[in-house]
Amino acid sequence: MNTKRKASLWTKLYSAVLILFTAFVLLDTFVIPRAYVVEPDGGAAGDSGQTASAAVSADSNGSTASSIAAVVSENSYSDDNISIKITTYREYDTDIYVADITLSDASYLKTAFAENTYGRNITEKTSEIASENSAILAVNGDFYGAQNSGYVIRNGKIYRDTVSDASQEDLVIYEDGSFEIVTEGSVTAEELLAKGAMQVLSFGPGLVENGEISVSPGEEVGKAKASNPRTAIGIIDDLHYVLVVSDGRTSESAGLSLSELAEFMQGLGVTTAYNLDGGGSSTMVFNGAVINNPTTNGKQISERSVSDIVCIAYQS
Repeated sequence: MNTKRKASLWTKLYSAVLILFTAFVLLDTFVIPRAYVVEPDGGAAGDSGQTASAAVSADSNGSTASSIAAVVSENSYSDDNISIKITTYREYDTDIYVADITLSDASYLKTAFAENTYGRNITEKTSEIASENSAILAVNGDFYGAQNSGYVIRNGKIYRDTVSDASQEDLVIYEDGSFEIVTEGSVTAEELLAKGAMQVLSFGPGLVENGEISVSPGEEVGKAKASNPRTAIGIIDDLHYVLVVSDGRTSESAGLSLSELAEFMQGLGVTTAYNLDGGGSSTMVFNGAVINNPTTNGKQISERSVSDIVCIAYQS
């Protein structure tokens, strides 16, 4: 075998190995599921030791269900601890769905993982995660599984403490139900937990702080389009919250820019509001039904599978 043929063979072999390695990295990053922590008793319950103050009873299957009598309609839910009213707005040529929520205790504001598992590439539809955790209301969360860094604290437990970016804005939901927007470069996950953080969501940016809009016109998330389906969470007063989802990318709904979303949230009276994962992920589920029109490209209305949800639920 002459030198040129040897060189050509090694070049082909190197190229094949490089292609295989690249394919594995892509599969490992975006496809291959990796479970790091499984929550045996359900993701929404967590291990914070808190239980709903409502009376609960176990059914014959061993699951836990609230024994409180609730008044439920197509767009509302009310019992002694939880009040939810769903209103649809039409603004910015877009349908926007608002869940106005009042709680007797912050412990009913929860998060949950797909398959009740923290890991990579572990996803389910928002409606599926909601059902598994007996959520009355749920929206998609921050899709932590699409990132390799950024704080992840759920139901009072640290799952990831690596900084995404020093300027990354996170939403902290404390044990008393209050909200704070922090940057990951200013505080560690351990310090947040010590201060009483129950949930830390890492997507952003913050939309409203101290009642004032905190995003500028034209500001966007990464390479996101100017108008998108959106998901956001806000606090109006003590234990009074809103979860907001907008449609977008369809002929019926154009979608919202971040500044439009911030203006809308401010108009609801929030003091703090935060942008969650949007686009095809944006989904709101109420009493087991998807009430918005989730879509990735506007050609098909269907749910995208995501890593996690924010929800209102009793202990599951």
